[in-house]
Amino acid sequence: MASNAAAPFWRSAGMTYITYSNLCANLVRNCLKEPYKAEALSREKVHYSISKWADGKPQKPTIRSDTPEN
Repeated sequence: MASNAAAPFWRSAGMTYITYSNLCANLVRNCLKEPYKAEALSREKVHYSISKWADGKPQKPTIRSDTPEN
């Protein structure tokens, strides 16, 4: 049985798990050699759509394409 006394180190550092996970992923991507580094960086792009709702119905979605900042 695990003890609840110790908090994860990323939590102790004031980070969320998502922030910690993104930091680790960036470190790994930056350690890769070419051509693997370029391939991994190309997969880092984020694509999503946003739909606003009015009167209980979704409006036309807006498609966003963002890349994380270093």
